[in-house]
Formats: sequence, structure tokens, C-alpha cells
Amino acid sequence: MREPDGDTPPEPPAETPVSPHRNLVTPRGLTLLQAELERLDAVLARPEADDSAERARVARDRRYIARRLASAEPVAPHGEGDHDPTVTFGCAVTLVLSGGRRVTWRIVGEDEADPSHGRIAWTSPVAGLLIGLGVGDEVVLPAGAAEVAAIDTAAEQLPEPSTGDLA
Repeated sequence: MREPDGDTPPEPPAETPVSPHRNLVTPRGLTLLQAELERLDAVLARPEADDSAERARVARDRRYIARRLASAEPVAPHGEGDHDPTVTFGCAVTLVLSGGRRVTWRIVGEDEADPSHGRIAWTSPVAGLLIGLGVGDEVVLPAGAAEVAAIDTAAEQLPEPSTGDLA
């Protein structure tokens, strides 16, 4: 077997798989995707970006984001001011877990999901258990029983234009 001599181009990075689910996005998520596409375009436009492996990775990421933008289905918040809201895409739901601990999760698109920051994908099993519930409803989560304490149907604040961060 022959060792590579450095003249052989590196293998291109594998394409990022695209989810088979509908690409629902919040207004915040759509803004983040657009900002990420702009950021990746700027990286590719830099003349000093000549590291072929890095350039290939950035180009791959750009293709993924472009596909996600092309298939994005923006979902405007609905039910604002609703006196008896139910958990839907885009809303934040506060739960009281057994033992009294409270957690709040916002149900968002797959690319915007970041559980460590309280955002879960609408396709996640937990979101599937929560969608359709109202205040006072009980649910059994993997962590145990919980009760819906509050539902906030207001849209999440859009990020500052310079963030370009999908998290």
C-alpha cells in the first residue's frame, strides 16, 4: 500500500444529512439561517481562505444551509393573547417536574434546537409529548411526571444581526 505523498487532494467532507421532516422554522430560526448563509459566503469570498480542506468544509456547510433555507417553512407565532393556549410550535412551555423543579422549553425548528439553552426541536420525543397540552395538563416525560404550569405564545426575540449563531 502506498502512502499519500501530499499531492493527493484530501477526501471531500461527507455531506451533512438533511432531515426527512418538514423544515418548520420560527422567525428567529429563519433569521439565524440567513445570517449563517451570509457568514459562510463571506468566509468563502476571502482570498486568504485557501486551505482546501477548510474551504471544502465551509462549502459543504453552505450547501446544507442553502438547502435548509430553500425548504424552510416559516411558522408565525399564533395564539398570542389566547386566554387558554395550548402548546404549539414556537411557544415556550414551563413545566413543574416532580419535586417542584421548574423547566422551560421553547419548541423550535431542528436547526435552531439547543436543549442546553431551553430550545427543543418540534420533532423531538419530548416536544411530541407536549404539543397540544394546556395549562394544568399532566405529562409523563423520560425524567418523570410533570405538569404544564405556563405557556408563552409570544415569538422569541430575534437575535442581533451580527450573531450568526444557530444556537
